[in-house]
Amino acid sequence: MPQVVTFTSDLRIYKTIGQLEELDEKVNRYIKENNVKTIYSVSDAVTTDDSGATIGLIRVMAFD
Repeated sequence: MPQVVTFTSDLRIYKTIGQLEELDEKVNRYIKENNVKTIYSVSDAVTTDDSGATIGLIRVMAFD
């Protein structure tokens, strides 16, 4: 039965690359620790503040 998991990360100016690498590591660790065999999709969406500036990232993974 397909499952969905969500990962989040806040983004700070001048630290974005490192934060994206940390998010990738978190997702890869989840895949390994939970013995995920099939991934159907991975999707990223940004969150913004009231001025429209990007302040966070939400990554959703659908898997079996």
